[in-house]
Amino acid sequence: MKEDATRRYYDEFSGWYERERGRGYHALIDDLEVRVVEEHLRGGRALEVGCGTGLILERVARVAERAVGIDLSAGMLQQAKGRGLDVMQGLATALPFADESFDVTYSFKVLAHVPEIEQALAEMARVTRPGGVVLAEFYNPWSIRYLAKRLGPAGAISRNTTEAAVYTRFDSPERVRAMVPRGTSLVGFRGVRVFTPTARAVTLPFVGPALTRAEHFALRSPLARFGGFLVAVLRRDG
Repeated sequence: MKEDATRRYYDEFSGWYERERGRGYHALIDDLEVRVVEEHLRGGRALEVGCGTGLILERVARVAERAVGIDLSAGMLQQAKGRGLDVMQGLATALPFADESFDVTYSFKVLAHVPEIEQALAEMARVTRPGGVVLAEFYNPWSIRYLAKRLGPAGAISRNTTEAAVYTRFDSPERVRAMVPRGTSLVGFRGVRVFTPTARAVTLPFVGPALTRAEHFALRSPLARFGGFLVAVLRRDG
């Protein structure tokens, strides 16, 4: 099954996942994604679909009434549980929650690895209350990141495996519009990594701070549609 292969991939990835997190490029991406969640969350209930080791969820939990995470990988969840987070194992395509359970349901860097992406989006909408928000992040072919991925080698996720080992899809803003699940409306897009050409660029003197300012500016600007990580803001119809 595809889920078994993906689970093994992320279990293997869990050992290296946080090696570069918390600084430089990865810290910038995390900051931008947390900012998107905080824009829509005001002390309510939040669900992260594909919470990994809990780096984003831990920060969201500080501003949420309740923050819950779900992930396919036991290896990732072991680290999230070590942070004291409310997490469980499960599938994005079959969320183990009742209808209308959350005020904000979000997913970063996960949906691009789900073949049944429309089913996952429908599930995220189902568990979100009327008037609530779904934040769904896609890998965008209209971006500098896409060019870098196409031209450069696949990144390593362990000593023996690269990113090429997992199913990955890219969806343009127009394709995303066509996938909006029933019962939700597309409010707009947020763009993460609009300008940054490589992860190393963020560490360069003068260049790094300039890129950081530019990325925070672009997040909610008309340039958002060119973000390498394209976040669709969906409002659950009331």
